[in-house]
Amino acid sequence: MTRRACLLLIPLFAACGWSAAASAASGGRPGRPNILFIFADDQAFDTIHALGNREVQTPNLDRLVRSGVTFTHAYLQGSWTGAVCIASRTMLNSGRFLWRAEAIYQQSEAERQAGRWWSEYLRAAGYDTYLTGKWHCTANPEKAFDFVTHVRPGMPNQTPQGYNRPLPDQPDPWSPYDPQFGGFWQGGKHWSEVLAEDAEAYLAQASQRDKPFFMYLAFNAPHDPRQAPQEYVDRYPPDQIAVPANFVPEYPFQNQIGCGPGLRDEQLAPFPRTEHAIQVHRREYYASITHLDAQIGRILEALERSGKADHTYIFFSADNGLACGCHGLMGKQNMFDHSVRIPLLMTGPGVPKERRIDGAVYLQDIMPTTLELAGVAPPPHVQFKSLLPVIAGERARNYDAVYGAYLGLQRMVTQDGMKLILYPKVPQVLLFDLQADPGEMQNLADAPGYQPTVRRLFQSLQKLQAETGDPLDLNAAFPELVKAG
Repeated sequence: MTRRACLLLIPLFAACGWSAAASAASGGRPGRPNILFIFADDQAFDTIHALGNREVQTPNLDRLVRSGVTFTHAYLQGSWTGAVCIASRTMLNSGRFLWRAEAIYQQSEAERQAGRWWSEYLRAAGYDTYLTGKWHCTANPEKAFDFVTHVRPGMPNQTPQGYNRPLPDQPDPWSPYDPQFGGFWQGGKHWSEVLAEDAEAYLAQASQRDKPFFMYLAFNAPHDPRQAPQEYVDRYPPDQIAVPANFVPEYPFQNQIGCGPGLRDEQLAPFPRTEHAIQVHRREYYASITHLDAQIGRILEALERSGKADHTYIFFSADNGLACGCHGLMGKQNMFDHSVRIPLLMTGPGVPKERRIDGAVYLQDIMPTTLELAGVAPPPHVQFKSLLPVIAGERARNYDAVYGAYLGLQRMVTQDGMKLILYPKVPQVLLFDLQADPGEMQNLADAPGYQPTVRRLFQSLQKLQAETGDPLDLNAAFPELVKAG
């Protein structure tokens, strides 16, 4: 265990003076903290009340914000597939950057068998490991964890009525709380509630065991079909939901970047988008998040009942964000902040309370952070970085520049408050000042005085391509940037 992790654990283990009883209970190893990982699906960074969204109700996530650290600029590197969650979860569990994770995606079970997998490292360190919820990796979940209950697919089944809605001046054919549409209601009880019950049962079991635990709780919510009980939906009248400031009826490059009508996520709302349709979808999005938040409250209460709360680090994050009407888009297959930034909260013994850290991190940094807390030496293939040095003030951020990609159609780099997005099939260059223009609405790429910034960011992007194993050659699409650089 590193000195940094040890300092965090001082309030829990009396300045690292491990007792003989604690050592014996953990199989001869020093006592290790429990790790509770709560993972949402499609929850954007700006959907927590305590972090500034006054429309959405999230009392239990607000509680985590108050009791720990919020990383306000946590990112996802993107995806090699339209199912962005596959790439996100493979990176998370393997520790590899985007394109190197793609290279081992189909061999993930072999990686697990070789011990190069998140849960395997913690199991080897003496942890009981537990999974319930969405998995979406090719590694065998039944073998990757000691205890497993419900393993869910990538998303609950959507129905035809759930697409291309609502249309102007027509009755909405779909309801988020009607069980006849299946989805999260399949099986008779909402999947978020099932997951909470699973977690409660496991924590009751864990309370009787001496071994530390690693719980991987992966909700499918608030991914579509965005369903919740009527009492939650009724909290959000659609005419009281704000339309995003960066709303447009259609994104001008939607087809060239893979986000046109052919993409499943984009089919949820009609083309062109209407403000009413976006209000309805965001209403259901918020209701799903609030319902999810209530289940998180149940899990936190069960943790308290278990007697393990003071020994537990809690991480909350999401696999990616979501547009849900921003920029005329509905999905997460784009490089705007609403889709590549996610919430990342951490609480636990020694973690500062109600602190916000603005330095750039990736959500997958959670994996090496937990390994450091467990006393596991950093495996050589893990490219993501522990969050503990940032919390300890040893560095301000984990990354000087943030990389993003989607298929061979989009590339992005964010650095020093500026973001460069490239669409090689157009070709198109976008430049945004994220401090002055957080909604990414004013393209500065051709504005006087910004060409040096574009060239500098292009060079940073090419360096990040090498680090991530990116096979895309941008030179042919943007020869003016190559020449200028």
